[in-house]
Parts: sequence; C-alpha cells; structure tokens
Amino acid sequence: MFQLIKRNIKGFRLPMILSVVTLVVHAVMDLYLPTINANLTNNGMARGDIPYIIRMGALMMGAVAFSTIAMIGSSYFSSKTAMGLGKNMREEFFRHVQSLSKGDIDKVGTASLITRGTNDVQQVTNAAVMMLRMMLMAPTMFIGGIVMAWQKCPQLAWIILCALPPIALLMLYMLKNGLPLFKSIQKKVDTVNQVVREYLSGIRVIRAFCKDTYETERFDIANLDLKEVSLKVARMLAFMMPVLMLIINATNIAIVWIGGHYMLDGKVEVGDLTAFITYVSMILISLMLMSMMFVVLPRASASADRINEVFHIESTVADPESAADIRALRGGYVTFDDVSFSYPGADMPVLEHISFSTKPGEVTAIIGGTGCGKSTLINLLPRFYDATEGRILLDGVDIRELKQAELRAKIGLVPQKSFLFTGTIADNVRYGKQDATDEEVTEALKTAQAYDFVSEMDEGIHTQVTQGGTNVSGGQRQRLAIARALVRKPDIYIFDDSFSALDFQTDAALRKALFAQIHDSSVFIVAQRVSTIMNADRIIVLNDGVIAGTGTHAELMKTCEVYREIVYSQHSESEVG
Repeated sequence: MFQLIKRNIKGFRLPMILSVVTLVVHAVMDLYLPTINANLTNNGMARGDIPYIIRMGALMMGAVAFSTIAMIGSSYFSSKTAMGLGKNMREEFFRHVQSLSKGDIDKVGTASLITRGTNDVQQVTNAAVMMLRMMLMAPTMFIGGIVMAWQKCPQLAWIILCALPPIALLMLYMLKNGLPLFKSIQKKVDTVNQVVREYLSGIRVIRAFCKDTYETERFDIANLDLKEVSLKVARMLAFMMPVLMLIINATNIAIVWIGGHYMLDGKVEVGDLTAFITYVSMILISLMLMSMMFVVLPRASASADRINEVFHIESTVADPESAADIRALRGGYVTFDDVSFSYPGADMPVLEHISFSTKPGEVTAIIGGTGCGKSTLINLLPRFYDATEGRILLDGVDIRELKQAELRAKIGLVPQKSFLFTGTIADNVRYGKQDATDEEVTEALKTAQAYDFVSEMDEGIHTQVTQGGTNVSGGQRQRLAIARALVRKPDIYIFDDSFSALDFQTDAALRKALFAQIHDSSVFIVAQRVSTIMNADRIIVLNDGVIAGTGTHAELMKTCEVYREIVYSQHSESEVG
C-alpha cells in the first residue's frame, strides 16, 4: 500500500509536507496547553497573582488560536493530498487497464475491475487521509504525552505502564483477525457487482425467460454473503470499542483515586494532577486513534493488494521496444502465414494453420458455421489477441513489430456487436475521425444507408444518442457503426457480421455504395448470409478452425462441400442457379 501511495503522490508532495508541518504544530500546541493551565493554577490562582493570570490566559488563548489555525491547515492540506492521490491512482489504473489486451481483462473480470478502480481506490484514499491526520499526530501525542506526564507527576507514571499492555493486545487482535475479513469483504463486493451488472446487461433475456426470481435469489445469496462478513467486522468493532473505553475509564479512575491521595498528602499540586490527567487522556486518545488506524489500514491494505494485482499484470499484447516505421508501408497488403491461435487455458486451438493473402481493392469474405473461429480470425489483425503460432504481415512486416495505436489507425473496424457512445450522432461518427467535417460525416452516413433516418430526426446529425444507443433500432445502430468506420477512410476495413440486422434491400444498397468507395482498401467481411459475400473476390470457408476452401463463389460451389451446404441451407438450387 505504501509503495502504491508513494508512486502516486507525485505532484502533491508540497501539500503533504505542509499537512505534516501544520499537524505537528497542532500537536505541539495541544501538548503545551495543559502545562500552561498547570502553571496558571499553581502559580496564578493559588497565589492570587492577577498579572500572572492575565499573561498565562493570553498565552493560552494564543496557543489555542495557533492550534486551531494549524488544525484547519492540516485538514485542508491532508484532504488536498489525499484527493490528488486518489485522482492519480484512478488515472494510473485506467491507463494500465487500457494497455491490457482483451484476454488480460477477461482474466480479472469487468465487474472486479470496476470495483478495484472505484471502491478499492477510495479505501486507499480514505486510509491516506487518516494517515496524514492521525498516523503522525497519534504517535506525537502518545510520546509527547508520556514525556510531559512523567515530567508533571512521575509518581503516577506506573499507571500508564499498566494500561498499555492490554491496549497493545487489543490492537494485535484487530490486526490479526481484521485483515482476512476485509479482503473477504472486497471479494464479496466484487460478486455483488458482478450479479448486478449481469442482471442489468441481460435484463431482456432474463425477463424473456421469466428468470427474475432466479436472479433475485442469486443476488440475495451474494448480498447475504457480504452481510455476514460485514457483520463479523461489526461485531469485532463492537467488541473492541467498549473494551478500549473500559481500559481508558479504569485508568482515569485509578489516576483520580491515587492522585487525590497524593494531593491530600501534599506530594502533588492541583495543577500538576489536572495536567497529568489531561496528558493521560491524550495518551489514551492517541492509542484509540491508532486502534482506528488498525481498523482502516487492513481494509486499505487489502484494497491496495487488489489494485496492485492489476498493475502486476503485464499485457500479453505489447508494443515492441523498437517499432517499425509504419509510414514506410503502403498499407492494405495483408498476409496470414500459417497462423494458429488458442485462447488461454483452452484445450484445443480455435484456429489452425491459416494461410492466405489479400491486397488493396480486394474483398475477402470469411464464412463458416457458428464457433468455427471467424471473429477470432479477424480479431488477430488489429492485435486484440496475438497469434500463438505463425505470423500476420502488413506489407511484409510482422504486425507485432508495429505499435498497436499506429496499426489500428490503419484499420476501420465494425464489430459484431454495434456499440454507440453517449453523445450526438455526429460525435459517434467522428469517433472514427475526430476532425471530420459535417460534410464528411454526412457522406459516411449516406454510404452506410443511415442518412435517411438520421435526416428525419428533429436535430439531424446533432440528435442525442442515449447510453448504448438504446433510442435507435438494431439496424440503425449497425449502420451508424459502419459510418463510424467509413469516415476514417483506412487502408483496411473489417466488417464482423456487420450486415446481419439489415434487410436484404438495405444490405444490397449498402454494399453497392460501399464497394464504390473502398476500392483502394483491403476489405474483410465476416458474414452468415451468402448473399452478402457472393461477389467477394475471395471467400474463405472455415470449418472447425481450419480452412475448408478458398476461392470465388463459383469456384467454391464446384470444389467445397462445406460451402455448398451453407449455400443450400439458405437458398434453393433454382435460386443459386
């Protein structure tokens, strides 16, 4: 945890130092006040020395004012430091997650990453605030209180020594039993978040299959687990605080009882006994503050471990140390050279020994049964995953020798699941090219066959899109995603089953307009419908992760049994003829 804080405190070291300085000033003033009060009582009030009382009173008021200002400054600077620390941690966490591949993210899980980037970061931030305010103040008050108490009444110092061992044992108990429970709490929070996220994401499926009761039971189980662990922590705290207060009150009773006898015997003055009681209260309060730290630190430590687990994940898809100059490449010449791929932990490879080449102006279609590896194949090109065997070449250069950002800038991808962001339609289209003009946006929408329905909206391209694009239909969402790729004008287009939600008329019109504009680019189309890919320059037929056939539609109808089965499952023989 301390390494995590040290790494992210950059830019806020000055507020941290000022927080420490003001905190020390506040603690020193608080330690000095009982001594002033003792002198006021012993030398002023006992003797009726009015000038002395006025001087000591003024000094006390000055110390209180100075202490108050220092306390306000400490709170301000510690809060500023902690909030800056939280901001830096969230930023570092987000940037690191951005650098991970899809496979790396899947290992941790989306719900867990959200919890770690929000709740866990907040726990570490809360601990940082308490450390800046209490961790330094509590030891200062503890040590300073012992020194000052010993100076005032050395005869009663043994009472303090008797109170320390049981408090130390109580803290050790909290440290030993609290850390595992706090780690468990964070895992239970992960589970609750995962159940809630799955429910919200799959609410249509859940209601379609009448599984609301089942999902409620799932949530109740996860919620009950979280409640049980939280109750264990609450019981521990409920046990700790009364015991701690019992020790503190018993110590105060002993001091007043024994100190009262010493005062009657003339061994201790009234002011010194009052100051001693105040110092003992400071000592015990400082121990209570430290015990609170033992409550907060285990949970923050567990959260820091979970954050560091993510930071320790090295991306399986990384940029090379010395990347090739992508500007020297012509772009669009793609070669799959004996490529195989297996998902981490899988028993069987998804793709085996895939080899083919394509060049600008060619349309390469990929078709096959469900689960044959079509989407996996095209996901290797933008390096969402890296091939486990073989190479993928762009203009003769292995794509692993290129920077990911530069490689992906050459690709216009329309994913299988069309996703839109909150904002306007123009904002979503410009996601493909940030500086695209309104004319370029309109042109892309026309090519994607989306301009007609967009122009009918009240605000046109400036119409707001809700989160996830829920205020447009599936087909409209798909066409807007296609426009987003088209506005980029990349060297390589990838359409991953991107025409599935379109009717045949729109599909045909879109392909006609599309192929008229992208003749200088390499085009990859993953499709289920044969009609979408019949006119492709090359059709690759996948079957169980291997190439079952390659060629044009006419060639495959003669040579590839798998392709013929796909065609006849969608069209009659007369339609094919």
